[in-house]
Amino acid sequence: MAAELSVVLPRVLIVSRRTVRKNKFVDFVGEYHLDLIVSYGAVPVIVPRVTGVHMLLESFEPIHGVLLCEGEDLDPSLYDDEPANLSAEEIEEIRRQHASDTAIDKEKDTIELRLAKLCLERNIPYLGICRGSQVLNVACGGTLYRDIEKELSRNLPQNQRVLHIDYDNYDGHRHVVKIIENTPLHHWFKNSLEEYDKMEIFVNSYHHQGVKKLAQRFVPMAFATDGLIEGFYDPDAYNPEEGKFIMGLQFHPERMRQSDTDEFDYPGCTFAYQSNTALSIQQEERLIQMGATVRNGSSYLERLKMNEEREGIARKVMSKMSVEQLSDLKSFYNMMGQICSEILERKLQDIVNEVAS
Repeated sequence: MAAELSVVLPRVLIVSRRTVRKNKFVDFVGEYHLDLIVSYGAVPVIVPRVTGVHMLLESFEPIHGVLLCEGEDLDPSLYDDEPANLSAEEIEEIRRQHASDTAIDKEKDTIELRLAKLCLERNIPYLGICRGSQVLNVACGGTLYRDIEKELSRNLPQNQRVLHIDYDNYDGHRHVVKIIENTPLHHWFKNSLEEYDKMEIFVNSYHHQGVKKLAQRFVPMAFATDGLIEGFYDPDAYNPEEGKFIMGLQFHPERMRQSDTDEFDYPGCTFAYQSNTALSIQQEERLIQMGATVRNGSSYLERLKMNEEREGIARKVMSKMSVEQLSDLKSFYNMMGQICSEILERKLQDIVNEVAS
């Protein structure tokens, strides 16, 4: 069983965040995300925020899902085609007020944008939470508010403004969001919405930036009362039967828990991390697939079985071949493998250059 699990368990990539401890760099990932991934039968694979790791992402294959969730503000040069109407004094004030977030980490930006584009190209399940949703939007050509309070809130009447960050009440802070009908969020929170007869839930958030212009391929799933987009997804990549989707949530469902307990505010909070489709009857309790960040387990197992059948046929055919034929065949595939590696490396370098420019 252990050998089987090592092959079948889905792998979910998460990029670490870097800080300083005892005069040394330390990489970390929030415990709630790791606990939820493991509890629903997947393996969290931490991609360290290390210089040059963006060139090594193929080494993390197979990638069954990506969860991006934490980090500093994205480099404004990656999206700010229409510079914010902020003075130098206001920008400096933002840096002082949000000092822990405004220290740009260009290496993390490069790694996560590359991962986001990989998911978009291959339709790999992607869940972006907070910064991760902003990375996804920017990867597709969208833009961000450099500071919600100064660019959005100050233009609204007082009763429409929303507090999106509370440094004194991180986990306890909540604000209302309105969920759009017939979206994945509507499906996840449907029972709670029907119970209160409202298309609204209270969410936890901790951010001073957010989506300004939503990339064209995405559709909103929720709005705050100040008009900020709180969730979006790609309808063309959404396939709930296979546990696939590409989406971003500005709020934190993993932190929406009742005080001093691990009980969630709403049952739908965990739907971003789970699916009810098991790989097999024997593994039902251990291998529940993640609805937001992994492929459907049964289809994955079918592909493994198909590969085994193909391997068996290939062995039978090659067992009847002569030594010369096998030698020629091996030489041919070695050459093809070398060509594929060269072309793949060139394409990855082109993507890296595009991100860097």
